Amino acid sequence: MERNIRSFEDDAAYISNCLMQMFQWVDLGVSHFPGVISLAAGLLMWMTSLHPVRKKKFELFFYTHQLYVIFIVFLALHVGHFLFCVSAGGIFLFILDRFLRFCQSRKTVDIISIKCLPCGTMELMLSKPANLQYNALSFIFLQVRELSWLQWHPFSVSSSPLDGKYHLSVLIKVIGEWTEELRGNILNSSGADLHLRPQTKITASIEGPYGHELPYHLMYKNLILVAGGVGISPFLAILSDILHRTREGKPCLPRNILIVWAVKRSNELPLLSTNNMELICPFFLDKLNLEIHIFVTQESQPPLEEGQVQEATNSSPSVSNNYSMSVLVGTGNNIWSGLYVISSTLGFVILLYLLDTFYINSYDISPWWYKGLLLLICMLASVFIFGGVVVGLWHLWERQNAAREACKDDRIMVEKMQHNEIVAHTDSCQQNLASSIKTYYGSRPDFKDIFGDISEKWGCVDVGVIVCGPPSLQTSVAKEIRSQNIKRQRHHPIFHFNSHSFDL
Repeated sequence: MERNIRSFEDDAAYISNCLMQMFQWVDLGVSHFPGVISLAAGLLMWMTSLHPVRKKKFELFFYTHQLYVIFIVFLALHVGHFLFCVSAGGIFLFILDRFLRFCQSRKTVDIISIKCLPCGTMELMLSKPANLQYNALSFIFLQVRELSWLQWHPFSVSSSPLDGKYHLSVLIKVIGEWTEELRGNILNSSGADLHLRPQTKITASIEGPYGHELPYHLMYKNLILVAGGVGISPFLAILSDILHRTREGKPCLPRNILIVWAVKRSNELPLLSTNNMELICPFFLDKLNLEIHIFVTQESQPPLEEGQVQEATNSSPSVSNNYSMSVLVGTGNNIWSGLYVISSTLGFVILLYLLDTFYINSYDISPWWYKGLLLLICMLASVFIFGGVVVGLWHLWERQNAAREACKDDRIMVEKMQHNEIVAHTDSCQQNLASSIKTYYGSRPDFKDIFGDISEKWGCVDVGVIVCGPPSLQTSVAKEIRSQNIKRQRHHPIFHFNSHSFDL
């Protein structure tokens, strides 16, 4: 009995000692308590990053990841200046990127036009400056302030940079609370209701465009594009880019293109109408071998109303301010970006030298945690002060360029009229594509048959395969490509797998 009591007392003493060490905050060495706080913040971010949470509760995932500030600050307090230097390089690069994105996202962007398709997908045309560069594989982060000041959602660009110098477009499918509220706001500001109530204001901000520097869809003479649902969005941009380049005689390798698109219901088919191929490049079928195979998985036969036109709801918000997205990110302007990084880095070295010479050594500062905090403050100050000066000059340069472009023509209104013309003539132009489009109801794509047919038809060539859709679709395509490449014969093509997705 006494042995059990003594054992219990020893355990209690051990636990008490552990708790005392956990909450201690020492001047020399590693402080445990700030490490506990940093670990707790990191665990919360990790748990909400799990796929089920991230998919169903995106808002929870997004908001908890703002704890990165607490994680970094208390990490510096926990390990001190000496060990914090190990991760200081990566953290400094993150601060550089985050500050630049913050400066870009403060600017509001005009929405030139909005179109709501019958399937619940929205097409937004956003104003951009002429010198902002992107490619057909880019994506942006979109914020609508009437819905949330903190939420940023990623969307693939659905337009080619050759569609227009002063706009880009995105397709947004209603699959959550945020997109449902956005569609509600748009419908409240469109149609006959405009005469009954004031127009709902939509204030948008943009981060990006981001994505691949090189448009790798132009590297292959033969392309297979596999999409699931709204995953067709980047492929519309790719197709538009190829058609523009074909018409204008610009370098463009693709000549054989197969699009395999799987959708749940036929009401998603009007997504193809957002890209008027005949108007972009008349008689393009004489120059390109294009085939589109559509698989409607949850309908066994065409709906009775097939052939009837389902009109989209169009809205044209006022754009009197002519606000375009900032060029601080996404331009590929290496000079300004280089000056921003170099000035911030030199500023960090200068501030660190001044701090060490005139404060730490002069006043004999010794606590590790305090030195770690000072190191982090030097990082922030160098980016905000030295980098901020470059960002300010970059912004002034942007404004001057925008002013010169504004004097040339009323470009946004011209492109807006052209866009409306495209919408009005979509149905008549798409009739010429009937011979290239095959629709299969009640079945899923059989990639073994699809790639087998391509192997016999295209011969010994390199084929680029780009997949955009759910993980199950990407896995199926990747497995079949690996199988085809392993057992290929001399006269069969070599398939190159590329995944175009960003899973947040």
